[in-house]
Amino acid sequence: MNRVHSEAAAAAKEQRKNDKREKRKKHKDAKEDDCGASMAEEEAPKEKKQKQKQRKDKDEREEKKKLKPTVSIAVAGSIIDNAQSLELATLLAGQIARAATVFRIDEVVVFDSTPAAENGSAGDGEESGARFLVRILEYLETPQYLRRRLFPMHKNLKFVGLLPPLDAPHHVRKHEWSEFREGVTLESDPSKGTLVDVGLSKNVLVEQKLEPGKRVTVAMGTNRDLTTACIRKVVPPSTPREQMGSYWGYKVRYTSNLSGVLKNSPFKEEYDHIIGTSEHGQIVNSSELTLPTFRHLLIAFGGLAGLEESIEEDTNLKMMYSHLISIHAPTKGAEQ
Repeated sequence: MNRVHSEAAAAAKEQRKNDKREKRKKHKDAKEDDCGASMAEEEAPKEKKQKQKQRKDKDEREEKKKLKPTVSIAVAGSIIDNAQSLELATLLAGQIARAATVFRIDEVVVFDSTPAAENGSAGDGEESGARFLVRILEYLETPQYLRRRLFPMHKNLKFVGLLPPLDAPHHVRKHEWSEFREGVTLESDPSKGTLVDVGLSKNVLVEQKLEPGKRVTVAMGTNRDLTTACIRKVVPPSTPREQMGSYWGYKVRYTSNLSGVLKNSPFKEEYDHIIGTSEHGQIVNSSELTLPTFRHLLIAFGGLAGLEESIEEDTNLKMMYSHLISIHAPTKGAEQ
């Protein structure tokens, strides 16, 4: 073999060696890449779980921020029985409604321990003081544009026109726009949804199919298009309070006795702090009053004979008497 052929053979051999080294290197790099990818895949679920946990903790913190404490008041219906006329009784009920709105009360519980409380009548077809108070409170809390649809004619509503409007945040006027409005459901269309009267120039369409005559809270958003092309959504009544921090009226609940106030709480946690008021109780100045952290506060006001009589007449509460500490002034409070 001549020298030229020998050099060519040596060069070819060297090239094969270089190719093998390059191939081994690529294989090694690929193996390392695969390993890295494999490790990344192993670590991905852990990182995903950590992110999910962080997101869950954040959601829980946000939820706790939304859960603002509530304040409920319990009022004896017998205070209405002391009014000398229907007009004066209406004015008294109106004062209670206004006070509840001014102080942003979330729930008004009207209790009645009179014998006629079970059938809601005071004799001769007349409503008991508690039933009367419930009717007026519900009427005044309802926005004006919904009252005609939700409240039929009744003799006990004769003097409600004398009462000034509450002007609560959810009593939105026709020319005003709000992200949420109270409405009453009208006829429904199975293919589209339900028309709702929200007090505007046109009825709005919501996506849910609901029976007519029901009061609902509608999320209006910022789009002022009132045609049926813009579909709204019915939301829980608590949504405006949670999202905007706006007071959205009070709920009214009736119970035949004082124990029903405590037993039938609409809150899952029930009332975690209770204050009883009476003219026979301990005098506590507002500067001396301290309240612990609470989730649901209940303030109970007695009737004509005081809170003590309501407790004595209620056999279910005799064992609980020590848990209600009365104070002197109805506008002040004491620790439970």
